[in-house]
This record gives sequence, structure tokens and C-alpha cells, in this order.
Amino acid sequence: MTGQTQDRVWLITGCSSGFGREIVLAAVAAGDRVMATARRPEVLQDLADLGNGQVSTYALDVTDPHSVKAAVEATLALFGRIDVLVNNAGFLMMGAVEELTTEQLREQMEVLFFGAAQTTKAVLPSMRERGSGTIVQMSSMGGQTSFHAFGAYHAGKFALEGLSQTLAGEVAPFGVRVVMVEPGAFRTQINSNKSEATVIDAYSGTAGAFRAYVNAMQGSEEGDPAKAAAAIVTAVDSDNPPLRLALGGDAVDGLRAELESRLADLTAWEELSRSTAVS
Repeated sequence: MTGQTQDRVWLITGCSSGFGREIVLAAVAAGDRVMATARRPEVLQDLADLGNGQVSTYALDVTDPHSVKAAVEATLALFGRIDVLVNNAGFLMMGAVEELTTEQLREQMEVLFFGAAQTTKAVLPSMRERGSGTIVQMSSMGGQTSFHAFGAYHAGKFALEGLSQTLAGEVAPFGVRVVMVEPGAFRTQINSNKSEATVIDAYSGTAGAFRAYVNAMQGSEEGDPAKAAAAIVTAVDSDNPPLRLALGGDAVDGLRAELESRLADLTAWEELSRSTAVS
């Protein structure tokens, strides 16, 4: 049934709302213990109360290396180990590529990529030494496909997936697994809490139109975050979890279409691609 025992210890970033909050609740329901973190841990008190002693809280800002180190050390000191790390902290920066400032691009990468990388690196030594552990990277269907106005977000998720796929092969000999979770549209707060670049009217038909579509969709997304959290626990429970776990019918359909398009391009241009060998 499962290669993981119950009473696991989870360290989860970005637990104030959305997926992070629901994963805490799903882990508790599975009988596990959780270190729930957020930049302002006081907003997590209700989770600690609901956890019936299974949930502790700590301040963690993934963009601050000292904060990351302190949270990992506090978790190890309290629980003795970390069985599952969930890199969930994130936000959405919307804007066409030309609309985005370099500072906005860097801000998005600091959280989605460098923040997740820092937390992963801080947890890995203890997992490697124990010979077990699971790292759950909360990516997106936007880690493999793209939409207008999401360029900064895609850049962060594409980068995270490249790092994580490499990591998976490197840590497998130590008994450590990596799962990249790729949700579609879910009813979380990411859309309502997004940041937006200054609009350039020339992009009204592409980035502007998709921005309007995303705003109109807010609150009516098909995905249920609680069901997503339960699915993540199921994957962690598995003896052989997937490297990539799509969540939501829109993610499955969108990713399948993306992969089929890539394969079609590769096949159509294969002759030219192969013609570059030294004669």
C-alpha cells in the first residue's frame, strides 16, 4: 500500500491560505504532524488549534536564507526529522513580458524558484542522512505550458521543474523522492492576491484579454483545493509516486495538448534537426 509510515513530519511553506492550508489539514487527517509556516505565523493559529496538538507553527520567509535555516532547524529540534517538505509559498505576477520590469521578474523568481531551492537545500542533508524523505514542489500546469500575461510566473515554475527533475535523479540513491505537483485552476487566493505590471495598450488583444479572462474566472475555478491536498497525500503515500502529478481536468487536458504539440514539432523538423551532424 505505502512505503511511508503514518505519523510523518511535514514542513510546509505558505500555509496562510489555499493549497498550503489544505495540505496541513490533509496531513493532520492522515495522522501526521506538521510544522506549518508563513511569513506571519500568527495567521496560522487556527490551524494549530484545529490540529489537536499535531500542528506547530513557525515564521518562514522563503526569500530570507536565515529565516529558512531557522525554520528547518526548529522543525528538526521539535520533531527530530522532516519526512515531507512541501514548497508551496508563492504569488502571481501578471503582465506581458514587455510590461514587466526587471525588478518584478526578479521578485517572482526569488519566491517561486530561489525560495523553493533554498528550502529544499536546507532540508536535504537530514533526509539524505536518514535515507528517506519526499520533497513536494508545488509547480503548476504552467510549469510546462504557457498563457499570455503569465510570463514571469511561467519562468519561475519552468525553472523550478528543471531543477527538480535534475534533483530527483541525484537524490534517488539516498531514498529521497521528488514530486512536482501541477495544478490547473483551483479556488485559491492566488488570483485575488496577484500583483500586476503596468499595462501597455498594444497588448490588449493578448495579455490584456487573458488578464480579463482570469479576473472574470476568479471564484468560479473548477478545482477544489481540499481535494487537491488529499490527492497530494495519496501520492506521498505511494511506494512509487509520479515525478509530475497533474491536478484538475484542465491540467490533464492542457498538458496533454502541450506534449502532443511538442512531439509534433519534433517529428516535423526531425530531418533538419538530424542534418547538423558532422559529415
